[in-house]
Amino acid sequence: MEPARTYVNIHTHRPTGHSIELRTAGIHPWEADRMPVTSLLPLGETVQAIGETGLDFAKGAPREAQYAAFRAQLQLARQYGLPVVIHCVRAFNEVLRELATCPPRTAIFHGFIGSPEQARQVVAAGYYLSFGERTFRSPKTVEAMRATPLERLFLETDDSPTPIEEIYRRAAERLGIPETHLQEAALANYKTIFG
Repeated sequence: MEPARTYVNIHTHRPTGHSIELRTAGIHPWEADRMPVTSLLPLGETVQAIGETGLDFAKGAPREAQYAAFRAQLQLARQYGLPVVIHCVRAFNEVLRELATCPPRTAIFHGFIGSPEQARQVVAAGYYLSFGERTFRSPKTVEAMRATPLERLFLETDDSPTPIEEIYRRAAERLGIPETHLQEAALANYKTIFG
């Protein structure tokens, strides 16, 4: 009998309970002017990370509100010793600058669709990248995934209805490695961060 396979779905808006799914609390950049960070308190015992938080310069709340909410959540993450799940759209350098100013335990850039060079910068800063459905639409992002060491890589469904198993299958195919290697790497990364 084949052993049960474990999938880590590091960021999903459609929890299934069929994989390891991260439990977070955060204020999205789109809601930064509508929700005070204090609304996250008290953090429940099941909260594993702050997020998704970050900056979105394509849409969302005014930039000043986004910066204020992001900075407050980084402070909260430091206070509680939690990692952060990052939402970053057209604000890559600004997000890295904010993380350097108030470094969390670690950060996971979710739904990463940047370049291989940006992926290398995230890894050099000691953070993680998570790839999902949108990865496969862009040769540049597939190259970024290939440039990411397995020790810094996660996969996710985000808001896609695509099952996490399919995301792993397609990612393993693009990376040219067995799917089991990808599963083992993501699980090891999860245990490194969350115990």
